[in-house]
Amino acid sequence: MHIGIVGLGKMGANMRTRLRDAGIEVTGYDRNPDVTDVATTADLVAALPEPRLVWIMVPAGEITDSVVTELSGLLSDGDLVIDGGNSRFTEDFKHGEELATKGINFIDAGVSGGVWGLKNGYGLMVGGKQDQVDRAMPVFDALRPEGPRDEGFVHAGEIGAGHYAKMVHNGIEYALMQAYAEGYELLEKRDDLIHNVPGIFKAWQRGTVVRSWLLELLVRALEHDPDLGDIEGFVEDSGEGRWTIEEAIANAVPVPTISASIFARFVSRQEDSPAMKAVAALRNQFGGHAVKKVD
Repeated sequence: MHIGIVGLGKMGANMRTRLRDAGIEVTGYDRNPDVTDVATTADLVAALPEPRLVWIMVPAGEITDSVVTELSGLLSDGDLVIDGGNSRFTEDFKHGEELATKGINFIDAGVSGGVWGLKNGYGLMVGGKQDQVDRAMPVFDALRPEGPRDEGFVHAGEIGAGHYAKMVHNGIEYALMQAYAEGYELLEKRDDLIHNVPGIFKAWQRGTVVRSWLLELLVRALEHDPDLGDIEGFVEDSGEGRWTIEEAIANAVPVPTISASIFARFVSRQEDSPAMKAVAALRNQFGGHAVKKVD
């Protein structure tokens, strides 16, 4: 199998490597000449055998829109485009319709795993027609973690379902990180009583009901910087959390925990909160997201 990837940033480049390690031929395009395999998107399309399969891994919004539009003019009837970025699910409807006018198929893929996906594999949530999902299954199998397929991959439904599932996943992620962060701040506050905050979190990794991969990443961050003194408590939100709340409102589903975690991030932009230092450190650990360093 031969696949094209548009976008070779942190995630895209690692996905290219993982696919190649699995024996899948990959041609990648990126505007950065230091990482690209070809000079233009047109060159990428020309390098692929028909029917072509192209995976988009660029930032959501206008950049994804422009790539979809460009590909719609370069690809042919029967080709397949997969959007693996963090697009809003409503954008999938638009992109699917735009490509369908040219006979081009479309799948949306929510991807989780961050900078650790190269080694551990990526959690994949996809939306699209069954025959197109089956067609791309060798790619999904190469990217997902080892083990049973249904523990790292799901065909969530029709076009839009993959990114909808990823949106909810990220809303939950916001809430989990906030809970760990608030626990960190409470422990850190009682320095008259608590003398080993990193050790407490490390001890929680075995045998406790709060153990998780996020907890392991927080331990890594604390081992590197025990009082998180090197970073500011400033945390961005990438969109999925807001979209989750908007969907909850539209469908009358109460999501107080997720909502509170989003508003807590807004607090981080007003003062240097210890809890927000913990959230910033977690985002840097799992996704390589930038942090603000203390001057």
